Amino acid sequence: MPHPQAKVHRMFELVEPIATVTFSEVPNEAFLALGMRDYWDGYFAGRAAPLGPAPAEVVHAVFYNFADGEVARHIPWVWGKTTPEEAIAVRERGSVAALRQMIGELADSPGLVRVADLATRAAVGAPTEGRVLYAALRALDVPEEPVARLWHAATLLREHRGDGHNAALVAHGIGGTEAHVLIALSLGMRPEEFGRIHHLPKARLAAVVDGLRDRGLVDAAGGFTDAGRETRERIEALTDELAAPAYDVLSTDELDELVAALEPIAVAVQAADD
Repeated sequence: MPHPQAKVHRMFELVEPIATVTFSEVPNEAFLALGMRDYWDGYFAGRAAPLGPAPAEVVHAVFYNFADGEVARHIPWVWGKTTPEEAIAVRERGSVAALRQMIGELADSPGLVRVADLATRAAVGAPTEGRVLYAALRALDVPEEPVARLWHAATLLREHRGDGHNAALVAHGIGGTEAHVLIALSLGMRPEEFGRIHHLPKARLAAVVDGLRDRGLVDAAGGFTDAGRETRERIEALTDELAAPAYDVLSTDELDELVAALEPIAVAVQAADD
């Protein structure tokens, strides 16, 4: 059944920290042990692995939010060090180990099986049409072990939402680098301070900001205009709307139960990150 958009957004807030343990130290070390040169080699190997040995152009299109040329520095080089199949296994093992470490005794709590089951029902029940990365993940086996199953479900839900977010950006004519500029501004940061784009050449980043200014989304001082803020809000609202079908398989009581059960897990992960 359809659920309120606020509750769908709350699920995003809870799923995000669980899924993104993938990008933490333990999985990173596992990829470095395979011969990866740096964090980003492991990032692209692990996240792109469900797509198979797809060329950089395809991974760039699917991931959407990386600047031109960034993916090609890692794909296909990483496939000379590992295979997609091995990268999938290494990513899962490292992510599950990191999640277990971060949530401590919650990993063995009696209710974790129920949480993993509810999350998995939502994660495998969403439509795959137009969701390339989500569909690739859906083709993988669902782990049996509860912590692994929870991480896998969170990853599916995250990438399902991410595919929808990319569609929302395309619909509003916002490119990947432009999207990061809008995120930076929404956080009260200058674009050159924001992690995903701070490394770009100043002239290149200035050109992106100038393009947003020409469209009336950024003002002369480099902040949001009303139109820019409204565009950002519309994109986020549409993203939540497109993410909602994943939760239609759950009743109101089941989704409330899932939200309540995920909250201490997400808090524990965020505390460990801090």
